[in-house]
Amino acid sequence: MSDSQQISGGLVPRVVEVEPPRRAGPGAQEPIIRVRGLTVGFGEKVILEELNLDVRKGEVMGFVGGSGTGKSVLTRAILGLVEQRSGTIEVFGQDLHGLSRAQHRAMERRWGVLFQHGALFSGLNVRQNIQVPMREYLDLSQGLMDELALLKIEMVGLNADAAEKFPSELSGGMIKRAALARALALDPEILFLDEPTSGLDPIGAAEFDQLIGTLQKTLGLTVFMVTHDLDSLYSICDRIAALADRKVIAAGTVQEILREDHPWLRAYFHGERAARREDKG
Repeated sequence: MSDSQQISGGLVPRVVEVEPPRRAGPGAQEPIIRVRGLTVGFGEKVILEELNLDVRKGEVMGFVGGSGTGKSVLTRAILGLVEQRSGTIEVFGQDLHGLSRAQHRAMERRWGVLFQHGALFSGLNVRQNIQVPMREYLDLSQGLMDELALLKIEMVGLNADAAEKFPSELSGGMIKRAALARALALDPEILFLDEPTSGLDPIGAAEFDQLIGTLQKTLGLTVFMVTHDLDSLYSICDRIAALADRKVIAAGTVQEILREDHPWLRAYFHGERAARREDKG
């Protein structure tokens, strides 16, 4: 990673206008994640039913839905943390259900995850948290791991002295950035983000959106982002997929989603909250 790939912080206003989707190059239409007929449930309760979704290589996909509808469940199913009752999940063209444990571990090295609220280990400092996946998947000297951890810390816009701080000593925004640095520890191809701007003030959320967008373009990442933040959807997402009635009810650009007639989509993108957002613009 060259010095030119380090991300600099800075305050930016929230983007209000609907921008045309970015084009990720010739492979933009290639699905890197392909979900077909996925059903997931707990006991008698079905959370996802016959769900279909494609995430294209090199895009930022925003995934939205009402509270408790199963947005995080889908992410965890893709990651193999939740069992599926039926259907297929393919990542990099491989059916995850048919992989051996060794093959699945090799797959895990190719993605990074930022869980909601960061999920940092409270007994480890930032440097040690970032090194957890390195210790699990790689065989590196302590010196090299220290160098790589500092690189990731700088990449997400934290000062070098944050390396020795513990989660209890960090602000909410710093926790998000430290967790993002850990998600990037193995130089993944896919980045999963679960509510990355929740709990942040508008300025902090705008900075984090800018950071994600810059990293996506600089590193060539595919980003799957569960979010409820309208500003994030408008500012950095190439496409949006919406979950309701246990299925993906629509997927497309912001402009395409705005033309949909489903009641939940109308309420979400044209309701009072969305109107206040337009008024602020």
